[in-house]
Amino acid sequence: MASTTTTGQAAGDTDSKLTRRITGPLLFLFILGDVLGAGIYALMGVLSGEVGGALWAPLALALVLALLTAGSYAELVTKYPKAGGAAIFAQRAFKPPIISFLVGFSMLAAGVTSAAGLAIAFAGEYLKTFLDVPTIPAAMIFLVLVAALNARGISESMKSNLVMTVIEVSGLVIVVVAVAVMLGGGGGDISRVAEFPSETAPGLAVLGGAVIAYYSFVGFETSANVAEEVRDPSRVYPRALFGALLAAGVVYILVGLASSIALPADDLSSSSGPLLAVVAATGVGIPEWVFSLIALIAVANGALLTMIMTSRVTYGMAEQGLLPSVLGRVLPNRRTPWVAIVATTILALLLTLVGDLSTLASAVVLLLLFVFISTNIAVLVLRRDRVEHKHFRVWTFVPVLGVASCILLLTQQEPIVWAFGGGFLVLGAILYVIARATKRS
Repeated sequence: MASTTTTGQAAGDTDSKLTRRITGPLLFLFILGDVLGAGIYALMGVLSGEVGGALWAPLALALVLALLTAGSYAELVTKYPKAGGAAIFAQRAFKPPIISFLVGFSMLAAGVTSAAGLAIAFAGEYLKTFLDVPTIPAAMIFLVLVAALNARGISESMKSNLVMTVIEVSGLVIVVVAVAVMLGGGGGDISRVAEFPSETAPGLAVLGGAVIAYYSFVGFETSANVAEEVRDPSRVYPRALFGALLAAGVVYILVGLASSIALPADDLSSSSGPLLAVVAATGVGIPEWVFSLIALIAVANGALLTMIMTSRVTYGMAEQGLLPSVLGRVLPNRRTPWVAIVATTILALLLTLVGDLSTLASAVVLLLLFVFISTNIAVLVLRRDRVEHKHFRVWTFVPVLGVASCILLLTQQEPIVWAFGGGFLVLGAILYVIARATKRS
């Protein structure tokens, strides 16, 4: 998909207030854990309403679309391995500072909203399977615990992610194995994997499903915000990024095939817990509470990784002068951006008070698509900027196709989602003007 260019020594040894403790395997699991989030446990039901039994097709298309933008991230992260991610790329590529500010703000808005939604999901029906407590207070306590782990250190957070990723992947493996056992016993129906809805052309059905499936691959971009804490990012980052996306894609496609083999599309689309329904249909004796526990762990892992990303975006923007410098302060011993962690956690705590974040979740994806467009364009603009270390270089047509894919996905969004996304951008513009006026005074 790409080539490597060398103009000097490897990156990764530049001065930084953050400590480089993320190894290749930890980064791979960081990305895999963020991509394989809680969404997959409900995704198959929604997808089946779009494409019938051919669940694998939109998942495969979404993987290809995600890999396009991932190529741009691989080049820019290895070229500029600093915390801040897309906001830093935009600052380097585009002259008007408001562009980089809005890109970073979009990441912040997406991050804190996602974390709030995950906290509510954690404290909702999943937690109530084991402990009946009020949702909003439990969600707030959960976010505080996540912040404490985030502040303790990136190494501790990565190790926690390793354990949680293994657990959440095991749940998906259970689905595939259970359906395989079902097939071995003569059950299931393989022919359903090629069934499309009769009222929709297969191509349009796959495109509509890919918009939904693309949501399940969002999360890989968060890894750009821990680049300053990765050992030898020029070598490690591309391998971890593409490896994790491909691994997630394979798992998704296998789960999609298993789901359609085990149950008809109508049964899947009508279930609020489709994977639970799939496992139940196989007849394999796995208690339902097992999947509730796995879902809890998946949600917790997603929230931890999202808050790591959000705090690093905030820290990186502060280091570049896009946000108040106080947000760039780090703990002397732990060397984690504690002020940024506190600030983003407070925002997420406030958002939990909204309660229903289903429309906001779609607005998050809308905002991230704008971020992806900015990043894909930045790759091309920054080709004229030479750096004195080895870095990954993606083929030129890849970011071009990446922009086109994001625009295609934007055309599929609902008007209410555009209203929320536009509201976030307007709020960001207002905050930018206030920050500039305060700085002048």
